[in-house]
Amino acid sequence: MHLLKLKAINGFKDILPDEVILWQHIENISRDIFHRFGLQEIRLPIIEETELFARSIGQATDIVEKEMYTFADKGITLRPEATASLLRAFIEHGMHVQQPVNRLYTIGPMFRHERPQKGRLRQFHQVNAEVIGAVEPQVDAEIMAMGQLLLTELGLKASLEANSLGCPECRPPFRKKLVNYLEQLSGQLCSDCQRRTHANPLRVLDCKNPRCSELVQDAPSILECLCTECSEHFAQVQACLDLLGVQYSVNKFMVRGLDYYTRTTFEFIAHNLGAQSAVGAGGRYDGLIEDLGGPKLPGIGFAMGIERLVLLMRERNDDDLGLQQKTDVFVAALGEEAAKHGFLLVHTLRQSGIKAAMDYSGRSLKAQMKQAGRLNSRYTLIIGENELERNTGVLRNMENREQEDFTLEDGPASWGNRLKHIIEKKVSL
Repeated sequence: MHLLKLKAINGFKDILPDEVILWQHIENISRDIFHRFGLQEIRLPIIEETELFARSIGQATDIVEKEMYTFADKGITLRPEATASLLRAFIEHGMHVQQPVNRLYTIGPMFRHERPQKGRLRQFHQVNAEVIGAVEPQVDAEIMAMGQLLLTELGLKASLEANSLGCPECRPPFRKKLVNYLEQLSGQLCSDCQRRTHANPLRVLDCKNPRCSELVQDAPSILECLCTECSEHFAQVQACLDLLGVQYSVNKFMVRGLDYYTRTTFEFIAHNLGAQSAVGAGGRYDGLIEDLGGPKLPGIGFAMGIERLVLLMRERNDDDLGLQQKTDVFVAALGEEAAKHGFLLVHTLRQSGIKAAMDYSGRSLKAQMKQAGRLNSRYTLIIGENELERNTGVLRNMENREQEDFTLEDGPASWGNRLKHIIEKKVSL
């Protein structure tokens, strides 16, 4: 008989409980910081009409050409990124009517059919922050500072790189200069870059092929072609970053992989992630909302990959994050009558907000104490037939191994109140 071995699909990963705690920590810190900056959470579907991504991301991008999970017969696609979905919801629900500036964030899975590698899966997860309706350079600096603060409070280090991609007025002259330059290299570029030279020349600057990266080092820079307004805007963004004390560098070749970016673009680079060094990235997309059928409003945002944040935190080998899930009280019950009292006590504790656990299989005290240790229990209450007869159990502090008598009078409800008082007093200390 053939033995069936089922496992996760390549590029899709189970997130097991010991790692979920780290994910929850990242999500909690992200939410806390976003709320400090006045952002509100929005939750979005993972499937959208394919046309949404084709129009927003760009037909000539790798994402749309190669990487989307599309149900062609239905005209729908698993979202490869969150900004387009968020803006679709923003437009559909007329959120701009409610207030002139909307600050939103979302957390969830994205899907791209790429070759799985370190920090890059086919189902990956992001935290996304967006500010819609504000054009001021202070907002650009603020959102970069917010991303830097998020990394700092997670205990991570990443360098911030910024650039300006200009506006529709700047792009045509720069595009012409860049195409002329690339045409001289056409025989030396990779096949993708040769195809992009006329279809999407800016993407050539972002090619990961080492040979292509070397060839474009002397290519013209968009910074040389910025119009007066875009040049002044980028200068003010830099001045605001300086004022906030945010360290950054200007990367004149940063173009990002999405067509909708205008003016400010940026990346947070963690140099110990290998080829996939960007732990977060974003930029301004001032024309995208109008292109999607919405009002003429500016916008800026960024995304951070949770898998990459987890990798960075794992590589720190920190054992002192205090993220292990803890049990407040483990009830070690010996004997049928003690188990009955313990069962009621555990439920009473849980009702009062205390994390409690017990073993139902009637194992030995030694085995139950081991289980209490595996559950990171703060206290273990030992109850047996002798303890019930004496109306006195044993309460063990699992951290310092000290034991004390615990009165078993008045029944489990009374025990629960006293245990709760002990635990809350310990936590407050």
